[in-house]
Amino acid sequence: MLMDNEINRLLNEYCVLRDRQYAVYARCAKQHNLTTNELFVLDILWFAPSGCTQKEICERLSTNKQTIAAITSRFMQRGYIVCEEVAEDRRNKRILLTDGGKEYARAIIPPTAEADNIAFAALGLENARELVRLTTALTENMEKEFSLIKG
Repeated sequence: MLMDNEINRLLNEYCVLRDRQYAVYARCAKQHNLTTNELFVLDILWFAPSGCTQKEICERLSTNKQTIAAITSRFMQRGYIVCEEVAEDRRNKRILLTDGGKEYARAIIPPTAEADNIAFAALGLENARELVRLTTALTENMEKEFSLIKG
């Protein structure tokens, strides 16, 4: 089903904005000699003081295990993270920042999170709620429609 020109125009505008948002994170990551995914993993670990599993990171970032395994391997080699066995399921490992990893991330993640918070708060509470509501609806619609594509 093809949409009308106005929907196509709006979708294009949205895609340009989405790409600009991603580029903001990409530039931030590059300033710290990180990939965007490394920045995102570092952020997740910073805000998870009790750590998280590779599976949880994969689900949060909607990415594959190989990508996250490569990132965690690099972070482990640099001494930024450690992996501990999960008592309930020994097949999984909990990934935690080391003291060195926390020190490294401290210069990157808090300023990035603060910039995110300031930018979001500038929308105002009602607009921020509406943005989350609409983005949730769009994401769910996309998941549904893309799942119907036969590959």
